[in-house]
Amino acid sequence: MINLKFKTKEWNILRNSLLALTLCQTPLVFAQSVKISSKDIGGQVLGEHGPEAGVWVIAETKDLPTKFSKIVVTDDKGRFVIPQLPSANYQVWVRGYGLVDSEKVQSKPGKTLKLRAITAPSEKAAAQYYPGMYWYSLLEIPAKEDFVKGAPKNAGMAPSMKSQPQWVDTVKNMCQSCHALGSPGIREVPEKFHKLGDSFTAWAVRTQAGQAQPYMATVLGSMGPEKALTMFADWTDRIKGGELPFAKPERPQGVERNVVYSLWDWASPKHYQHDAISTDKRNPGLNANGLIYGSPEESTDLVPTLDPIKNVAATITHPFRDPKTPSSLDLAHGDSAYWGMEQIWDGHTSIHNLIMDENKKVWFAARIRPEANPDFCKKGSTHPSAMVVPLNTSARQLSVYDPATKTWELINTCFSTHHVYFGHDANNTLWTSSGPPQSGVVGWLNTKMYFETHDEVKSQGWTPLIIDTNGNGKRDEYVEAKDPLDPTKDKRVMAAFYGVQPSPVDDSIWGQTMDRGFSRIDQPGYIIRLNPGSDPSNTALAEIYQPPEGTFGPRGIDLDTNGVVWTALSSGQIASFDRKLCKGPLNGPTTAEGKQCPEGWKLFQLPGPQFKNYNEPGSANHAYYIWVDRFNTFGLGVNVPIASANGSESLIAVVDNKLVNLRMPYPLGFFTKNVDGRIDDPKAGWKGRGLWSTTGTRASFHNEGGVDNYPKVYKVQMRPNPLAN
Repeated sequence: MINLKFKTKEWNILRNSLLALTLCQTPLVFAQSVKISSKDIGGQVLGEHGPEAGVWVIAETKDLPTKFSKIVVTDDKGRFVIPQLPSANYQVWVRGYGLVDSEKVQSKPGKTLKLRAITAPSEKAAAQYYPGMYWYSLLEIPAKEDFVKGAPKNAGMAPSMKSQPQWVDTVKNMCQSCHALGSPGIREVPEKFHKLGDSFTAWAVRTQAGQAQPYMATVLGSMGPEKALTMFADWTDRIKGGELPFAKPERPQGVERNVVYSLWDWASPKHYQHDAISTDKRNPGLNANGLIYGSPEESTDLVPTLDPIKNVAATITHPFRDPKTPSSLDLAHGDSAYWGMEQIWDGHTSIHNLIMDENKKVWFAARIRPEANPDFCKKGSTHPSAMVVPLNTSARQLSVYDPATKTWELINTCFSTHHVYFGHDANNTLWTSSGPPQSGVVGWLNTKMYFETHDEVKSQGWTPLIIDTNGNGKRDEYVEAKDPLDPTKDKRVMAAFYGVQPSPVDDSIWGQTMDRGFSRIDQPGYIIRLNPGSDPSNTALAEIYQPPEGTFGPRGIDLDTNGVVWTALSSGQIASFDRKLCKGPLNGPTTAEGKQCPEGWKLFQLPGPQFKNYNEPGSANHAYYIWVDRFNTFGLGVNVPIASANGSESLIAVVDNKLVNLRMPYPLGFFTKNVDGRIDDPKAGWKGRGLWSTTGTRASFHNEGGVDNYPKVYKVQMRPNPLAN
């Protein structure tokens, strides 16, 4: 009996011998020819039993100013066309479920290829290409009885952990939101750490390695370090011992085979990106064929750019006001398995999110100074908002870059910024979220006033979130979130927006706040409707809505042109909420918990297996954010929501109440946090439009390619059929 070891020298020799024999016995004959232009590479993929349908064909080149790849899916006869390739020499190969990568073939545009798919020699070999969630679903979530106070198995768990759903929400919204948990770099513990002792010790040390140590310590503290590290150590031990995913993914079907992915390297392997922007989200025709911009958060002050026409990646340095602005170089760190003691992050500006305005100026949620606020923000100030809620600190502020003049403006805000989004009003108000809810306010900048006066103090404002619990339709004196209801007063909810989205149908501003795991306070996650009123600091009223019973963890928010709200739930669903369907009262004392209007919700379960030892509805799949394609920039229709599902390493769209799962197969570990859509040429059909995104994991080196792996810019297009060019 021959013992085949995946990707060993002996296996490659044997595989090539078998392939040669197979080629002699089974001629490679096209089932039907494909038509290509001088800019395309086309052909057919055959396997042991004939045409290979629903597998990916990848073309990659290093001949351009930055590395470039293009990926397509074969049709039901194994045929493919990789369209619109820049002139260069390419390596082309096949990847697919049930296969291992084929040999790479040299080619160039205008050529037709006959490619041979290689069947995986074992289930283990095949599973190396599965999306990460198939691996991290092997995590054994603590049993329900473990959360009973005083139970023997409760040892090592944080007292604040009260249920299985809270544990799952924390794993997804705090661990999986920064790292691709199921990627090889996570599910396999580096030998450097294993040498230090048992797997528990190895995990304890690896979570202190690198400059993310303070963040991981916070997460572990919220779960209970002993319990969490034991869970992760058991998981990687079982995988090292040969345990394989208990579920298998399906190959792309239907319109999923029409997709075209284009990938460019940008930034640096040592830096990570949080988001990217290509256009004004309210007008996707703006900035046609222009630069793509990124937000590198803690990793650097270098804002990456990509020219997708010239295939050139570059950077712009983001300034800051105060030389005492904290730096990620100040973060505690341990010995990395990848970088040793080198501090690979060197950022001051902590650029989290960015957006483009109607004049192509790029706005950033960025840190420009130390955390302590100026006096105009604090108690005793005459600023209208400070008189309502004084603020002593803010973690990030605002900045704006003008590509036309290559100049920056740094704007000092009292409120923290996290995500930014423009409204539809005459003042072109920039609404912001603040991330964690400790501040309990929503902030904004009147950009029209700012550009007219450059008065950053008068141009900004903020408001607490007040629920109309006395039911009189206006904002009155209120009790604080910690206080009991008073029938004569309104009530504050100590929440703040994580996602933020002005409504396209009325003056309301919608937001979303995290569950207990992210917020570290004892409250569930909500979606929130804010009605600003005539004087938002004093008149704004909020409505809060909890997801339906049995679901939890809203993350990200967007609205379609009908005013329907979309979010992703860490319980494993995409969810919509239509306020127009609400039957009961939306103010008054019964609305203080946000459990009114269950009839407004609709759920779509994400694909993929559920966690081991967790039997609730949903999926182990996790979506970081959601975006609604209001303008059909992608080609699946108007008002199509698209979730950034980094568990399944895909973008997942809801089309006619069905899910379209667009898996990005290369490099393994696709992890994105948001998308936007741009129309470069409305007359060019699918070729003139597409979605744009970037790699969002904090550790690109955990993914395929290791320390040589750069963050990517992704362009995703939808053809009318798999052979369109």
